[in-house]
Amino acid sequence: MNCLEEKILKDGLVKEGNVLKVDSFLNHQMDIDLFNEMGKEWKKRFEGKQINKILTIEASGIGIACIAAQHFGVPVVFAKKSKSINLEGEMYTAEVESFTHKNKNTVIVSKKFLNENDHVLLIDDFLANGCALQGLIQIVQSAGATVEGIGIAIEKGFQSGGTIIRNLGYQLESLAIVDDMNWETGEIKFR
Repeated sequence: MNCLEEKILKDGLVKEGNVLKVDSFLNHQMDIDLFNEMGKEWKKRFEGKQINKILTIEASGIGIACIAAQHFGVPVVFAKKSKSINLEGEMYTAEVESFTHKNKNTVIVSKKFLNENDHVLLIDDFLANGCALQGLIQIVQSAGATVEGIGIAIEKGFQSGGTIIRNLGYQLESLAIVDDMNWETGEIKFR
């Protein structure tokens, strides 16, 4: 997707440790026009799939998933990283490790929002090692629901996540795949 790649080249910053900082438009301040274009693109790529829910993970995927959901006409469910007092009933849980935050979280989704009749599109901002996606897949499977596809804004193609998820047989549609980044020069190469 050229507009996302152009935005990454224009406003993204490469940091030491394979970190791509895109907080000015993707995961802190959000470029809604860009999100809208991303949603249109995923709608094209998943044409013909009977998607009735979008599932993402707290927090950076929520904005992207909400705008994408408008193109599919479906609700968004997000996996919470902590249990709050207003959550009640039975929950699906999965443990996920964050590449960016270097920690593990148990994420939860209420059983009343996901069931065996659901055909789910997973959406997230980044794919690095695939841990978050594997947790979301586990939650969908626990519900007896079907993963119809996975939409990622930015995939780090030089890390293992994309290969792992594709080898599991899922349709993974990443809108920008970064094949190489150099924090010393700031250079970013796309697939």
